[in-house]
Amino acid sequence: MTASAAEMAWFTEARLGMFVHWGLYSLAARHEWVKNRERMTDADYEPYREHFDPDRYDPRAWARTAKAAGAGYVVLTAKHHDGFCLWDSKLTDYTVMNTPYGRDAVAEFVEACRAEGLRVGIYYSLIDWHHEAFPVDGTHPQRDDEEFKAATADRDVRDYQPYLHGQVRELLTEYGRIDYLFFDFSYTHRVDYWGGKGAEDWDAEGLMALIRELQPHVIVNDRMGIPGDIVTPEQYQPLEPMRRDGVEVPWEACQTLNGSWGYDRDNLDVKSPESLIRLLIDGVSKNGNLLLNVGPDGRGRIDRTAQRTFDEIAAWMDDHARSIHGAGPAPWQAPTGTRYTLRGDRLYVHLFDWPFKHLHLPGLAGKVRYAQLMSDASELVPVHIDPNRPAQNTLMGGLPEGTYTLQLPVQRPDTPVPVVELFLTDPV
Repeated sequence: MTASAAEMAWFTEARLGMFVHWGLYSLAARHEWVKNRERMTDADYEPYREHFDPDRYDPRAWARTAKAAGAGYVVLTAKHHDGFCLWDSKLTDYTVMNTPYGRDAVAEFVEACRAEGLRVGIYYSLIDWHHEAFPVDGTHPQRDDEEFKAATADRDVRDYQPYLHGQVRELLTEYGRIDYLFFDFSYTHRVDYWGGKGAEDWDAEGLMALIRELQPHVIVNDRMGIPGDIVTPEQYQPLEPMRRDGVEVPWEACQTLNGSWGYDRDNLDVKSPESLIRLLIDGVSKNGNLLLNVGPDGRGRIDRTAQRTFDEIAAWMDDHARSIHGAGPAPWQAPTGTRYTLRGDRLYVHLFDWPFKHLHLPGLAGKVRYAQLMSDASELVPVHIDPNRPAQNTLMGGLPEGTYTLQLPVQRPDTPVPVVELFLTDPV
């Protein structure tokens, strides 16, 4: 059973969410897979637990940053692949309660999101490199340690299932309403991850039944190895709306700022705010969302570069939010260098390229009653061009029948992506 259209409404209205990858790996400051990449043992990784004391952890500040940027929800990594839990789990001692910080970080996060009017999302790793019953496979940090593999050869993933299901039960019963569960991930299809695990290993059907019993409204992603409510392409942008069995489905592109999900101090390969705004617009034009990640540092702060990025997105959204929130694809083909989003009787033309003096929109003649730039609500005047007139000297012509043309200022508005708002004669 999938979520109903009514249960999905807040998600498609939001269009933008903030992803937060934060945990022990933030102290290592070199990618959230540092334990895997550097083949660390539990003992090698233990200093991060011993020194986890995020004295600047302020989830209310995270929530305010997300809200200012126009995000409608925030998703926190309650447990990542290293198995460390940011909440007071009763099923393990490997939690935030047994660190110098000693407080339930998930409880504080949930409270902060609700205080800012944001929907609450929880990320939970199906993988667990710390659990004593999780079989070693191609993702495991000690996959090349023959002695360790021999000593753990009798591990059975079925012995891990009660722990997995029990922790999901904790997250869905101890923190009130949870709006979104982001599981990560199944990999039976990955030849590079030998011993890959999937739906049967997680008892995904049983886990989904538990979720629907505890919180039937919650949106669940597609990474348990069975169909979920949404599809989650990661680190690439789909060329067209996402489909399952040929039918369009709700989807969400998961994107980092710099290629790393966790805090990565020396990684300076940062996407520009303009490129991220374009990803958001492009996704909405294809009926999708953007889940944009931050990786707070070991003290619990969003780093300055990430903060500036979200601040610039916030500045753009301050003028253009109604072209994103609740908007979706339009029935017309947008011209090259533009993207359309549609909301009711308003069509939004996002100009990735700024044309010289005129904007030609095929098929819209007779369908627009008023046009303006969103940045300052300045009117844009339509220009009538006889479709039968050839272009000659200073006379424009040769345009397809039904083309609607607007005259633009020569100077591009000072914004990453200018948007033209068209008031249609009839809602679509």
